[in-house]
Amino acid sequence: MSEPRIRIDHAAVDFPIFDAKTRSLKKAVLGKAGGRIGTEAKVPIIEALRDITIRLDRGARVALVGHNGAGKSTLLRLMAGIYEPTRGRSAVQGKVAPIFDLAVGMDPEISGYENIIIRGLFLGMTRKQMEARMDDIAEFTELGDYLEMPLRAYSTGMRVRLALGVVTSIDPEILLLDEGIGAVDAEFLAKARGRLHELVDRSGILVFASHSDEFLADLCDTALWMEHGTIKEYGPLQEVLDHYKGRTPYEGTA
Repeated sequence: MSEPRIRIDHAAVDFPIFDAKTRSLKKAVLGKAGGRIGTEAKVPIIEALRDITIRLDRGARVALVGHNGAGKSTLLRLMAGIYEPTRGRSAVQGKVAPIFDLAVGMDPEISGYENIIIRGLFLGMTRKQMEARMDDIAEFTELGDYLEMPLRAYSTGMRVRLALGVVTSIDPEILLLDEGIGAVDAEFLAKARGRLHELVDRSGILVFASHSDEFLADLCDTALWMEHGTIKEYGPLQEVLDHYKGRTPYEGTA
């Protein structure tokens, strides 16, 4: 079996905006995509990522940091194969589990049990694999009889519990995690962290975008600082976080 790895060489991701008639629309799109607006072409271009080069192998535990719109989510989607590079090259080897939104792949009209299967299939597992994990997921969520009820009857916190139960049961080679954990009580979140640790231990590569230093320190040992669609710094987690947060001066070049 091949070792999981990520190879991105001088990659860029551009989004042409074909109907951008006002500056405010361009600004709104830019805020969501990251990067900057190219003004040379007749059609406005959102340069979401520029000249990205990354090499990750088994054992990599990388935190993605940067302000909203810096390009973190776009980079995760490039790694997942959702976006193709406009220029440069991106090659990912291994089974990828992209976890960008805990609610994706869940249907409010079917039961919790049925959603466990559907969400597992969405993440690349088989029905048989998810059925084998059903009892463990049910016990973890502590949802009891609610698992027989449609998802629309759940509170937000209950939905997060169900989604976390499924997410932390899978076996990915490459785990791409965009923080989406909240709306659960502190005791359950502590329980979930234990399962997240186990999930990361089963993963060959982890790339985790989060604004929580504590969460990042829990799961990662290196950090990649994104700014305006480019990599500003890549190195030991605490060192990069100190530079990003302004706790120590950053003397490198963007």
